[in-house]
Amino acid sequence: AWAGAPATTASTDAISIAARIAARERLPRRFVWVVKVLFLLVPRTPAPATPRMRSRHTPERPASSLPPFPFGHRFPCIRAGNAAGNRKANPMHQPTRLSAATVPHAAPGKHSDGGGLTLLVKPSGRRSWVARVSVNGKRRDIGLGGYPEVTLDEARSKAARVRAEAADRKAAGNGAAGTDTAASLRAQHLLRVPTFGEAAAAVHALNAPRWRSERYAAEWLDSLRRHAAPLWHIPADRITRTDVLDVLHPIWTGTPAVARCVRQRIRKTLAYAMALHEHIPCNPAGDGIDAALPPMPRVRNHRRALHYRDVPRALRAVGASGASGAAKLCLRFVVLTATRSGEARGARWSEIEAPEATEAPEATWRIPAERMKTAVEHRVPLSRQALDVLEAARPLQDGSDLIFPSPLRPGAELSSQALLKLLRHRGLDTTVHGFRSSFKTWALETASAPWAVSEAALAHTVGNRTEAAYIRGDLFDQRRALMRAWADHAAP
Repeated sequence: AWAGAPATTASTDAISIAARIAARERLPRRFVWVVKVLFLLVPRTPAPATPRMRSRHTPERPASSLPPFPFGHRFPCIRAGNAAGNRKANPMHQPTRLSAATVPHAAPGKHSDGGGLTLLVKPSGRRSWVARVSVNGKRRDIGLGGYPEVTLDEARSKAARVRAEAADRKAAGNGAAGTDTAASLRAQHLLRVPTFGEAAAAVHALNAPRWRSERYAAEWLDSLRRHAAPLWHIPADRITRTDVLDVLHPIWTGTPAVARCVRQRIRKTLAYAMALHEHIPCNPAGDGIDAALPPMPRVRNHRRALHYRDVPRALRAVGASGASGAAKLCLRFVVLTATRSGEARGARWSEIEAPEATEAPEATWRIPAERMKTAVEHRVPLSRQALDVLEAARPLQDGSDLIFPSPLRPGAELSSQALLKLLRHRGLDTTVHGFRSSFKTWALETASAPWAVSEAALAHTVGNRTEAAYIRGDLFDQRRALMRAWADHAAP
């Protein structure tokens, strides 16, 4: 059938096509050799006396001069290419698109569908779609979802929207936002990698509602602004391990506690960026930099605390100070109830259960779970001395339901520094939290209280997780007797 075509042209085209078919159909190399032998046996017309390499000005051979390929019945795509009249029209030279039938059975690897859309198949069999675009001169691979959750048609539609958004941004400039549609916003969100500062603000906004302390929430972001300022305006995907080490080295040995917190927050911020942008390969603040940081000394700096024998003297000194009534009463309430500073400063009248004066000895302070460190409701038995503090605090009411409202900011809680400042002015070498340590030592050495009872009084989890699952009570009756004895010791 090919006998009428020039020898060199027919054999060269046929052998080239045979090689491409063999590669695509995964046929053995002997297939190409069979074609070569075939062309040696089939008689052909002599080749014209023309140069082998045609110039671009040489007219192309008409379609009718190229006889059909002998194996066209086996490969229909070759028949279509021959009919078109040149190699450019041959589908073998065009990207092969996927089909709904081939996607579920595609072998592990990358399978292009054209237009930047690629099907990624992992050895485990998991399939996902990726669109490749260019943003700001940099190639980006954008995940479009997994298969079969995202079908082939849906992946093509998403890839088209992403390409359109990328083209709009390129035409309007790097800072263009594009059209305000759900697809555009999604594409813009995926295309633009946030800077470290933007990622840190996003992580802060996500976690702030679950942080029970506003002070901690503010300190979380401030520490990054203060110590990680060199990273603030760098896109998250361009931050390297060297950048992170340059931030940590100056503070690693001098203030190890601060450095440890800063590293943890940098790591969390970069992990957030990695979760949104799959092309970021690793976390620069992760375990990979451990070898470049010297080991930290394991030093435990316990909070300063007074001996339990000095607690009565300390309360007398606090009562004689010239501080505000709210601060003095709140500190006294903290000591008598052995609670945390934030729990006492945020105490509400609605949390006090003492309906009748005759029931005062059985009064209880019920702290809701959202205000507890352990996120579990805590009941505090109130002693006679604690009830006296509440009675003295009634004139401080400002309509906000707070028992100890701030005298400077109506309706707001006392600041944590108000109580600490009161202790410093009276020359007491302790922290507000240190009174809990004084209570614990007194309970073990003087009151001979069981360990579980004293731990429950401090709102600590008793035992490990397994033991806590079996201990359902809070030892309330035993704690009431313990708190009465403590109040008699601290404020006789």
